[in-house]
Amino acid sequence: MGIRILNPVTPGTRHRSVHTFEEITTSTPEKSLLAPIRKTGGRNNYGRVTSRHIGGGNKRHYRIIDFKRDKFDIEGVVKTIEYDPNRTCRIALVVYKDGEKRYILAPQGLKVGDIVKSGDNVEYKIGNATKLKNLPVGAVIHNVELKPKKGGQLGRSAGTSIQLVSKDQKYCQIKLPSGEVRMVLSECMATVGALSNPEHENISYGKAGRKRWLGIRPHVRGMAMNPIDHPNGGGEGRSKSGGGRQHLTSPWGQLAKGLKTRKRKKTSNKFIIKRRK
Repeated sequence: MGIRILNPVTPGTRHRSVHTFEEITTSTPEKSLLAPIRKTGGRNNYGRVTSRHIGGGNKRHYRIIDFKRDKFDIEGVVKTIEYDPNRTCRIALVVYKDGEKRYILAPQGLKVGDIVKSGDNVEYKIGNATKLKNLPVGAVIHNVELKPKKGGQLGRSAGTSIQLVSKDQKYCQIKLPSGEVRMVLSECMATVGALSNPEHENISYGKAGRKRWLGIRPHVRGMAMNPIDHPNGGGEGRSKSGGGRQHLTSPWGQLAKGLKTRKRKKTSNKFIIKRRK
């Protein structure tokens, strides 16, 4: 896993870097684990844009990932490490002894031929999945469930890892990449190891067209707009927020800097031990 910086042969390659993809073993995905993706263009069922700056992009197939890791006490062999266009980390194709094939998120250090297993009595080894109560304190994990049997929701992007801080009878405390410490039920599943492709954050796209390939449309600053189009638009010359009296906001007037948007009476607040800030 590395990054290759391109020579400035053209303006588009001047500041461009790409993955070397040396860890990838095949470019052909498993057909039985593919599903179609229908593009929305950021529009809802009424045809109205609800998420801006979305549209176009290359066609993709969705890879069906096993986030639950609920195939207990059956060993699986890693057959391939693959690229997934829908996520930042790599994925691994696991073939179990009974013949079933599943994709899992590939942690750092997982190689073709490795044995992975999930269940209550599994070894503390990269790629193995078990309940939080069975892991040692200080364990580095990813793909952590918030509710038992729902499937992993925390720690799923490239290079991410979560640390198990302490254990109790009913709850375990985990430290998230943001610095937040929160309680999760001990029955929740987690996978051992930090996720692959940690260099992803250092990639430089180099040109606008590369963002368009990903389905990301141009994002115009509010300050560059007219007053009719945005609360921060207008002003003689470049003025911070329409004449210098107004705070930076979203197009709909929500304060953009410093305003806490989390609900004060949110039910899950009681599970947060330490905030990320």
